[in-house]
Amino acid sequence: MRFSQRLHWDTRPNRLTELLARKRMEGAMILDLTESNPTNAELDYPAEAISQALADSRALHYEPTPKGMRSAREAIAVRYGGIDPERILLTASTSEAYSYLFKLLCDPDDEVLAPRPSYPLFEFLAALDSVRAVQYPLFYHHGWMLDAAALESLITPRTRAIIVVNPNNPTGSYLKQDELKVLAGFGLPIISDEVFADYPFADDAAKVSTLAGADNVPSFSLSGLSKVSGLPQMKLGWIIANGPRMSGALARLELIADTFLSVSSPVQLALPTLLTAADSIQQQIRSRTISNLQYLREQIRGKPVSLLEVEGGWYATLHVPRTRTEEEWVLLLLEKQNTLVQPGFFYDFDQEAFLVLSLLTPEPIFRDGIDRLNSTIVFSIAK
Repeated sequence: MRFSQRLHWDTRPNRLTELLARKRMEGAMILDLTESNPTNAELDYPAEAISQALADSRALHYEPTPKGMRSAREAIAVRYGGIDPERILLTASTSEAYSYLFKLLCDPDDEVLAPRPSYPLFEFLAALDSVRAVQYPLFYHHGWMLDAAALESLITPRTRAIIVVNPNNPTGSYLKQDELKVLAGFGLPIISDEVFADYPFADDAAKVSTLAGADNVPSFSLSGLSKVSGLPQMKLGWIIANGPRMSGALARLELIADTFLSVSSPVQLALPTLLTAADSIQQQIRSRTISNLQYLREQIRGKPVSLLEVEGGWYATLHVPRTRTEEEWVLLLLEKQNTLVQPGFFYDFDQEAFLVLSLLTPEPIFRDGIDRLNSTIVFSIAK
């Protein structure tokens, strides 16, 4: 059987996956410092209110609405300060939103620019739509910054859009106002992934909180229930079209959405309740991530480990000694300490040696894991 060239990736398990599977088969109690699923993170959900909202009898009647039900889009518009709900289109996920936008903006073999380091998804999503993801660098100097000159050098006649992740995953860095001005000057649509935008660690007038409602640059803001309400299983995301002359884009997006009609009626009807529940969920997540970040800072003080500056989101990045590779550090922690972290190369860090941790991890697990990580690194260096 011949398969599509879109599916050219090596699907064999890596060494970390194999070791983790063996450990779990042996019954080891793993301290998972990579937990990013909020439904596994011991949060208190308003279960009764959510269940009642999903039991709405109106879901028994099907009326296809390509852009999404007006009531659902209005609920989203309110959370963005009253933007026009006609600029909002619902999708089943942010991943599907990317696919819609690649279909809207790109022909086969066209290019989109995506940040590096960042979440390792764009290459897969782009390739599945026969589009090429070209990475532009972020660099670190007392904080993460966009390398505008390098980005500009990567623009070709086939470049169709620039992706920003705001705040970025895993660096936790926000796009800054001056960086947005530079990007706007390139004259390309901006795809702004804002799924972690509700989780800043501090106020900063220089950062761009969202592009939703911005009228000076053609852009598309993406988000969804996965992070906003901590409900990835509900499968609802959205695209907000911003800027001048977007009627043509919205009409074409609606045609794409009409082809797939992927968002279910029950979750659309429940959306106002799910967004109301977001307030309590976000408060718990912010409290958790701030607490874990503070503990991390305190425990690595004076250790041969440094924390890269983080402005928001759910993740923290540690710079660890280069006496071992990232893979070696990760395997050592799992083998000797039953502690799971991620190597920087999972997120396309182009240098050694970085480890990525989830601040969403329940506090007792996170603290135990950090203590084990510290002792492992200190002991290893002292040998």
